[in-house]
Amino acid sequence: MNKIYQKPYYQDQSVIIYHGDCRQIVPQLGSFDLLLTDPPYGIGVDKSMNKKSGKHFKGSAAPCGTYKVTNWDNQPPSRWVFEMLLSVCKKSVMWGGNFFDVAPSKGWLVWDKLNGESDFSDCELAWTNLKTPIRKKEHLWNGMLRKNKEQRWHPTQKPVELMQWCINLAGDVQTILDPFAGSGTTGRAAKDLGKQAVLVEMDEQYCEIAAQRMAQEVLL
Repeated sequence: MNKIYQKPYYQDQSVIIYHGDCRQIVPQLGSFDLLLTDPPYGIGVDKSMNKKSGKHFKGSAAPCGTYKVTNWDNQPPSRWVFEMLLSVCKKSVMWGGNFFDVAPSKGWLVWDKLNGESDFSDCELAWTNLKTPIRKKEHLWNGMLRKNKEQRWHPTQKPVELMQWCINLAGDVQTILDPFAGSGTTGRAAKDLGKQAVLVEMDEQYCEIAAQRMAQEVLL
């Protein structure tokens, strides 16, 4: 990696977190084996999630969580941002790829949330440039019934197990970039698998949450 002239928000032997704009920071970082990220979709999901707060899933006593309302999901990244990110990573997995203008791919990933009857989507999609057929991962993500009782800090947070699945599908990768890091799930997944990761996040609140998650012992 190139030398970057900004002090990390957090750093350990496996993960570095930068608080700032990936458009400014990533060009200084050099290249990576894998881009694994969940960019803003431009659908105002932080606001819509809070509108659903208090509603209950059928058959579940768990209400939806409430999150800090910001403007982070008002619009998706510009095309040149995607081009820049793809240019510094050999392999790429981008959740929410169905919201973006991306190249054709045979290697789409499907996350089946096993939601049952709820107000939320049954599945989410990730675009990849991996040489793999379409793959599906089932992982329960429904109120108190979430697998492993994993805590949620961010409205679009992905399960650690899901991100580990993505890393393993990418094959022999050691260095991972997440320029839209949120609460740091990519970093947690990478660290638990013995990989190196660099996270970039604009919201300091989420940088702090991610740093606290990274400071925990490796979970495997």
